[in-house]
Amino acid sequence: MAIRTAMGGAMIQVRHAHPGRRSPANRWWVVGGMGLAVFMASLDLSIVNLSLPAIRDTLGASTATTQWVVLGYLLPLVALALPTGRWLDGIDHRDALICACAGFGIASLAAGVASSIGWLIAARVVQGLFGTVVMALVPVLITTSVDARVRGRAMGLVDAFGMLGLISGPAVGGLFVATVGWPWIFYINVPACAALIVLAFVQVPRRGRIRGPGRGSAVESVLLTGAVGGVMVAFTLATGPDPQWLAVGLVALPLLLVWHRLPLSEPVRRLLTQRRLRAPLGALTGTAVATGVLLYIVPFYLITLLRTPSPVAGLTMLTFPVAAAVLGPLAGLLADRYGDRRIALVGVIVLISGLLVLVPANRSWQAADVAWRLAIAGAGIGLFNAPNMSAAMSASPVRLLATTGATTSVARQAGFALGPAVATLVWGLSGYTVGGIRNTFAVASVLVAASAIPLARGVRTRHGESERP
Repeated sequence: MAIRTAMGGAMIQVRHAHPGRRSPANRWWVVGGMGLAVFMASLDLSIVNLSLPAIRDTLGASTATTQWVVLGYLLPLVALALPTGRWLDGIDHRDALICACAGFGIASLAAGVASSIGWLIAARVVQGLFGTVVMALVPVLITTSVDARVRGRAMGLVDAFGMLGLISGPAVGGLFVATVGWPWIFYINVPACAALIVLAFVQVPRRGRIRGPGRGSAVESVLLTGAVGGVMVAFTLATGPDPQWLAVGLVALPLLLVWHRLPLSEPVRRLLTQRRLRAPLGALTGTAVATGVLLYIVPFYLITLLRTPSPVAGLTMLTFPVAAAVLGPLAGLLADRYGDRRIALVGVIVLISGLLVLVPANRSWQAADVAWRLAIAGAGIGLFNAPNMSAAMSASPVRLLATTGATTSVARQAGFALGPAVATLVWGLSGYTVGGIRNTFAVASVLVAASAIPLARGVRTRHGESERP
């Protein structure tokens, strides 16, 4: 069965299970490879954060400059995701994956041998550039490698790999810094990239050719990089006494308006007109904001207000990604059986419950009181992520799968970036007190609930969610 979408008549195949009919072969090796890619990306973020003090001391850089080792990697991931997705929709995915993995591995080697902070930041920007291609390909290759009836399980498996990367990053980073040195946090990417290249050659079919992006993509990339870079610089300057960061952040507005009027932005604008796609994107942004709030404000609460020792605080924070990692595969299984939007909504409800039980936070709590509440919130994220991604990709026209995947990446990264800003604003307006912490959790729960309203409206019938490419 096929349906015609509102996107220029693009056809989406809708596959239903039929008794006695043999399912198409699923390329689970490709799914495993995408799990490795997500694990590598998640590990890279968490492992580098822990190594920043050692990098700063070794290269003789200031703290403000050193944080661009992280920001330089994030900049292309956010700014270039949309141009990259649109470019990938018109080229061969196998060759793009091979080139991106090779480039990421070479940039990782360059980062490891860096002799100055400028060299290291430049290598990290290149890493982020190739990482943008890899991350945009992940949902596309999952969607096209398995049957629609098991897509939720595939998404859940890959999401669990991502959470495992976040969990293991601090331990692996601490081990490397204490033994072989911080360059090895980058060298570890090389064998993973080599494995992905081999996998692409063997398992990913070649369809078409690879070609460079057009001139219009260069203009689009400059505008979006300027906008995102301006916001990042604003956040950097916000840590100092000079209020000029406000003016820097406002630079993003005219740049985004110019981009919005470009013909090249039309695919994204047309995607966002689809109600079935707007719902998972909105919910994704809201849950990402809540995640950013929790990962930012809870350590302050534990260490500053409860006087929890840092090792204990670190173990307490681990309950969030551990719960998410455990429930990720289960969420995918449930989504395949009961519908992706329905299970994603359950995840949102569980996440809101976790935020609400944190609202009574006070100075008499112990780390254990925070840990089980974080575990509830993490369980909500685990139940939400894979089904929501499956819902987004299912709502996408086949010819815009990569653009849709890139749009979800932007929604997620924007939420992660807004989370600390929301937490700082609410906590600051409350005088940086424990009452402000409570207000932050309450505001986060309201934001998640509001963002999920379209998703809840879209959950009507079980069979209404089965339209998948």
